[in-house]
Amino acid sequence: MLAKAEARRSALLIAPTGAGKTLAGFLPSLIDLTQRKPGIGPRGVHTLYISPLKALAVDISRNLEAPIAEMTLPIRVETRTGDTPGARRQRQMRSPPDILLTTPEQVALILAHSEARRFFSDLRTIVIDELHAIAPSKRGDLLALDLARVRKLAPEAISFGLSATVAEPDDLRRWLVDQHAPVTRADLVEAPAASAARPDLSILETAERLPWSGHSARHAMNEIYAEIGLHKLSLVFVNTRMQAEWVFQMLWEINEEGRRIALHHGSLDVGQRRKVEAAMAAGALDAVVCTSTLDLGIDWGDVDLVVNVGAPKGASRLLQRIGRANHRLDQPSKALLVPSNRFEVLECRAAIDAAYAGEQDAVTKRDGALDVLAQHVLGMVTAEPIHPDDLFTEVTSAAPFASLGREDFDRVLAFATDGGYALKAYDRFAKIKADKDGRLRIANARIAQAYRMNIGTIVEATMLKVHLGGAKSGALRYGRLLGEIEEYFAEGLTPGDTFVFAGEVLKFEGLLEDRVVASRATGRDPMIPSYAGGKFPLSTHLARRVRSMLATPSDWKHLPEQVAEWLGLQRDKSGLPERDDLLIETFPRSGRHYLVAYPFEGRLAHQTLGMLLTRRLERAGLKPLGFVANDYAIAVWMLGDPQLKLTREPRFLIDLFDADMLGDDLEDWLAESALMKRSFRHCAVIAGLIERRFPGMEKKARAVTISTDLIYDVLRRHEPDHILLKAARADAATGLMDLRRLSDLLMRIRGRIVHHSLERVSPLAVPILLEIGREPVYGEAGDAMIAEEAERLMQEACEPMGSL
Repeated sequence: MLAKAEARRSALLIAPTGAGKTLAGFLPSLIDLTQRKPGIGPRGVHTLYISPLKALAVDISRNLEAPIAEMTLPIRVETRTGDTPGARRQRQMRSPPDILLTTPEQVALILAHSEARRFFSDLRTIVIDELHAIAPSKRGDLLALDLARVRKLAPEAISFGLSATVAEPDDLRRWLVDQHAPVTRADLVEAPAASAARPDLSILETAERLPWSGHSARHAMNEIYAEIGLHKLSLVFVNTRMQAEWVFQMLWEINEEGRRIALHHGSLDVGQRRKVEAAMAAGALDAVVCTSTLDLGIDWGDVDLVVNVGAPKGASRLLQRIGRANHRLDQPSKALLVPSNRFEVLECRAAIDAAYAGEQDAVTKRDGALDVLAQHVLGMVTAEPIHPDDLFTEVTSAAPFASLGREDFDRVLAFATDGGYALKAYDRFAKIKADKDGRLRIANARIAQAYRMNIGTIVEATMLKVHLGGAKSGALRYGRLLGEIEEYFAEGLTPGDTFVFAGEVLKFEGLLEDRVVASRATGRDPMIPSYAGGKFPLSTHLARRVRSMLATPSDWKHLPEQVAEWLGLQRDKSGLPERDDLLIETFPRSGRHYLVAYPFEGRLAHQTLGMLLTRRLERAGLKPLGFVANDYAIAVWMLGDPQLKLTREPRFLIDLFDADMLGDDLEDWLAESALMKRSFRHCAVIAGLIERRFPGMEKKARAVTISTDLIYDVLRRHEPDHILLKAARADAATGLMDLRRLSDLLMRIRGRIVHHSLERVSPLAVPILLEIGREPVYGEAGDAMIAEEAERLMQEACEPMGSL
């Protein structure tokens, strides 16, 4: 990396955890800064370090400042995140530090400042950490566009990308550099993976009975607690903030040894998060229950065990998380996977096999999103006037937008200028104007301020601050801030309701303006904050491995005995599919008829398939009543008898699962579905059509919904080719619906549908049937209800069964 810096060559550094990526990224800057001649007057920033996580920027600052202080180097390092006070950010613009550690959103804010050109005038090096996590997302699209502008302001700067091992490094090499330059790929610096110690990975062999369904992992809490006691510091990873609160609460309930267990997730107050981070660094904790806020590059304390509660959903995600344990190259990372149910056992086994094989399944390439481009256009004209031709050249120098056509660019520009054809009559959408030279300028200062307040691509539900407090003299009073919960959850509470937050059981006292006031309570079965984000679908790569495992009984010896026994029962009572087959079971139960399919293609693709199947079943006269989907299977229940339909029409299932469902059926569904409105809502917020935050106030989620739904209907009627409708459709296809994966599934199963017509439910169908009509139920009572129903279903499945 020193050689690349000396030659002024941008580079992608790929190395295993603990190999020293961060040092390699910063060392050229430290050397350059110590050799720099004293200047006259203030300088611009020398090195810009960009991290996907605020916590990672803080961690890097701590690890960087210590050697700088010990060597008494004349180098000033500062962080700038959303948690940085406004006064310090203003001072940084006037007097930039030598090295600035920041996040993608802050880069966009700096570029929209009138002093951006001076701020970046001395920039020599850009370091993007965890590039594999940033690039394939809308945050990555916005950062790529912003770095295109930075390269224009600082043409001598080079870019270093730091990344874990990825399947397609060329995607990231292109992302790092100007796509109009003679060389369109950064150099590759790669540490051999063989230099790292082989990780120690295992699945918890629970002594308890494995649940059939659910995600609480309550059955394993005593065993997780015992493992914490055997290690210095354990990170207990979960996939959602809701799970984090629940797991933390369960561990505290059984904490008879008084172990020091903490909680860390993105909704907690920044002060509480920093206290946990400091305690980790000081060795003052035994365990931390956390979400993805700690699963990138963090190196705090003597972490010697990673516990992953639930299935990891992808091999790359698992490798990322296990790298937090023994963050050294010469020591093996140790991880314990704790599946929450039986299907998750298969997924955990597949993930471990993939990790040992060094396989990667993270996506590293995407086409740039048009709503992100619209936000960026507004930001660039906020900073200074620019000609559309120059802006187009700059935008297409960013890899995600390299193939953007001028027609689409002009349509985005028209939208950013005045809302486009259908909306240009409304003054509120007039944001950009052209001067006599054809350069684009911001229309007025209010629009510039609104842009700065709404910057970024993460669209979350409106959050309300949670304070400790209560009623005093008939009026609500509040004190210490605990963090934030989502508005819609708070609005569903009534005074006296209890819920878990920040690791405590709280009693809801009331709402005071935009604050939730709560007091400490002692209830054992509280409600749980229901956070919107955090569910990851099963990756395509792991799905393939799970299907192979089902088709290969010799592999079952690596599974827990009760899971292998379950698969054996399924083989005897119904059957198991080959790797590329689709097993479909039909059976009657309780006056209804069921169709259960096992595609193993992830929750999003299955939900879309369920919507399309029910439309087709309705047309076939089978009167579907509903469906339920998870990562592994889909179940549809109906009044009509599909088995009878098959005797009359032998091709019925083949036609039912034909790929032509992605034509008219899909379009008809989208036309009447709320899914497209939801997708449009997100695009409208990112593109700046709807502003969530105004000076002195914030628009509530309900108001945003009403506003965007009205505009959506207007655009569909009067401008159906509007650029935001196109962006919303692209988002829905890749995200909410996972259309590409569904299309691949329908092509894979052509001629490979295996149908078993049964008298009753099969063992494999038990988990998916348990999900029917079930809201998330937490606590012992909820787990007991699931266990009782599972027992009934399995008794039914194991009765003598003949084929109809």
